[in-house]
Amino acid sequence: MIRITNLQLPFDHSEQDLALKAAGILSISPELIHDLKILKRSLDARKGKPLQRVYTLCVAVADPKTILKKSRDNPRVSAAPDLSYQPLIALPKPFRQRPLIVGTGPAGIFAGLILAEAGMRPILLERGKAVAERTLDTYNFWQTGLLDPDSNAQFGEGGAGTFSDGKLQTRIKDKFNRAEKILHTLADCGAPEEILVENKPHIGTANLIKVVTQLREKIEGLGGEYRFNAHMVDLILQDQKMAGVRLRSGEEILADIVVLAVGHSARDTYQMLSERGISLALKPFSVGVRIEHPQVLIDQNQYGKYAGHPTLGAADYQLAHRSSSGRTIYSFCMCPGGTVIAAASEPGGVVTNGMSQYARNKPNANSAIVAEVYPTDFEDLPLAGIEFQRTLEQKAYRAGGANFKAPVQLLGDFLAGRMSQEIGSVIPSYQPGVKFADLGQLLPDYISSAIREALPEFDRRIAGFAGYEAVLTGLETRTSAPVRILREPDFQSISVKGLYPVGEGSGYAGGIMSSAIDGMKAAEKIIELSRSL
Repeated sequence: MIRITNLQLPFDHSEQDLALKAAGILSISPELIHDLKILKRSLDARKGKPLQRVYTLCVAVADPKTILKKSRDNPRVSAAPDLSYQPLIALPKPFRQRPLIVGTGPAGIFAGLILAEAGMRPILLERGKAVAERTLDTYNFWQTGLLDPDSNAQFGEGGAGTFSDGKLQTRIKDKFNRAEKILHTLADCGAPEEILVENKPHIGTANLIKVVTQLREKIEGLGGEYRFNAHMVDLILQDQKMAGVRLRSGEEILADIVVLAVGHSARDTYQMLSERGISLALKPFSVGVRIEHPQVLIDQNQYGKYAGHPTLGAADYQLAHRSSSGRTIYSFCMCPGGTVIAAASEPGGVVTNGMSQYARNKPNANSAIVAEVYPTDFEDLPLAGIEFQRTLEQKAYRAGGANFKAPVQLLGDFLAGRMSQEIGSVIPSYQPGVKFADLGQLLPDYISSAIREALPEFDRRIAGFAGYEAVLTGLETRTSAPVRILREPDFQSISVKGLYPVGEGSGYAGGIMSSAIDGMKAAEKIIELSRSL
């Protein structure tokens, strides 16, 4: 098999064009191509250039060695690499106790899958409910404002990423092909096949609900076990080694291996870890607001005259600006054709996030516009960032009317520092509802002033981005964990042997893919160490 990279064609090309272009690059007749597989596909929509699809292909030919020899001076042609994930061999002997995994977000699920495939029969503990029940609770909260603190957009099977756009991008370079393993597993469990080839793959919330269910069934079929409404409230330690966990129900489960995959909103868990002497540290995160525009505005800026073409879908964007204060302001979790959602997990606090379905066909585009927050902004206390987030969320709750409605402001009024009086052309999508407030007064001045500086800069890149009637909804506080649970290179806590902090909630990842990869790496270490016992 031969790999061809950077093959470019007009965005609306035919299937035949792909084979013809590949044959031209290899200087062979198209009939000599026996098979052609797309490895990656992206859209080049840079301004000043025609819209193009860019491909990486794997091509099967009769005599690949001869063609590779003839093409040795062509940097786009090479032998196709092996993209398979090489699983670790199952354990050769029984182990003493089943490993526990606390949390069933991406890190917990894929740690569980790898351990289950090795025959270790993990037990996955989830404080919330199975994803179908959790979805009902979450949608009920959005419609009524009645919050279940254990079953919402943050807590429950699938983790916080379940109610998002399901983005599967990662910048991690991994020679062991863990990302390929994740993508193929998700596709096998019902995710759209396009995720295997798209450069910016996404699943969408409704699809994620189905996928998470099938992932559970897969793990259970390999001997794993799920326990819902199983809220871990304490660690059982013996000589600074894991001995088990205690649940809120009072039940104790003994285990010398505990994978901690609790997610970035598990504030009570962070508090318990601190009290137990587990080493924690402040880490950077970001806070800001959600911004909504008409999706057609983003499409027209990105695609020009081709906006609305059925093969293009909804356009996205990625923006960043380094402010005069030195803080970076950037777009985060951009959701084309999506909605702004209520993502609170505590009474008395408003939290926003973004969500898209796979079709991305809602009228608004939304994204977080956030500014960096550094450990030096706080007292040198590991949990200071959590208190900072909570204070902002409580201010937003009060400003929204103390009923989980969110404070909103037109962008033009935010720049001018005044309250808005009426909604314009962009209808806020946030439920349970919105109320006008001055968002600049809810954020620290160094955050609001940095965002005010960035918005006109973003408008220079996307015309109309800083339009008066764009809607800002507050506040976005949970971009990532404000805490890092310190660990050794073997993924074990520096404080307790047998405790494996992983994923976004432990401060080592920043999205679905990186969290899943982190969970896989920890599971591989557990298998490796278990073999040597």
